[in-house]
Amino acid sequence: MADIPHPPPGESLPAQVAEAFRGLQDALSAEIEAREPAGTLREERWDRPEGGGGITRAVRGGNLLECGGVNFSRIRGAHLPGPATERHPEWAGLPFEAMGVSVVLHPRNPFAPTSHLNVRAFFLGEDRDRPEGWWFGGGFDLSPTYGFPEDAVRWHEAAARACTGAGLAERYRGWKRECDRYFSLPHRGEQRGIGGIFFDDLDGPDFATAFALARHTGDEYRRAYFPLLDHRSGHPYTARHRAFQELRRGRYVEFNLLYDRGTRFGLLSGGRTASILVSLPARVRWDESFRPEPGSPEETLTTHFLQPRQWLRPGTPPETEGDEGPDAPANDPEPKPL
Repeated sequence: MADIPHPPPGESLPAQVAEAFRGLQDALSAEIEAREPAGTLREERWDRPEGGGGITRAVRGGNLLECGGVNFSRIRGAHLPGPATERHPEWAGLPFEAMGVSVVLHPRNPFAPTSHLNVRAFFLGEDRDRPEGWWFGGGFDLSPTYGFPEDAVRWHEAAARACTGAGLAERYRGWKRECDRYFSLPHRGEQRGIGGIFFDDLDGPDFATAFALARHTGDEYRRAYFPLLDHRSGHPYTARHRAFQELRRGRYVEFNLLYDRGTRFGLLSGGRTASILVSLPARVRWDESFRPEPGSPEETLTTHFLQPRQWLRPGTPPETEGDEGPDAPANDPEPKPL
């Protein structure tokens, strides 16, 4: 792990990160409030008996957004839960401080995609000015019900910009691949969505760079998602489209409850259940007899969009540089017109 920098006098490293994360929560909340009637975003502040607390801002019954949440938490504990880190199992059980912003937004219109953002930071040890260890994690991903190639391209351009903005352009391909691996449903044999980037246990190359990546991730999510929400929310739809949206949201519930590490960490660390489960959609359905019509947009979602592929246009800088690792498969297929 890189050397831990000395924070400015009077301001600990956790305090710097918490201030930035609170600013991100406020910026995202302002985007929602600019689009929705008063009262759509409902705030509740909470305290954790073991230490710390958070601010839950739940989205309910908006014109564009049916439900979701924009949550900030900063908690402390005597023993780090095992699911918090995979690279450093030896750190499990140490005193810790964790903070993050978690966002899930479920639009009302089936043609507007669900989005997810998370940025988080962990600090280990009793000394908040000189922690024994630290790391960042986060990323964003998009889960459409009806796919549009141009939306997927723009989304991944934003993901690449997040990496480039932190001076880590060469990491985009590897973190895109990690996103594809992580946001998958093995029991269904499909992806949750079209991906984005996902990084975890990031403790280098230095604190400033890792912190910058978390900030750029939040900024690029905001710049990419809300124009997309505005554009697709005007698309006409029918009851058939809504029914398929509810089927796809069933998949979202399956992932969050079966596989999501953030959900597991929150529940195991004694987090606030209502805040953890605010990511779940308002209405879902399961119909195991459903089969999409051949060649329909519903079939195209799974055959084209929910398959890992390279969405960036040829010539985009991160596409020509890679940090794939020795286990990387051959190049992802290029996007094809439908």
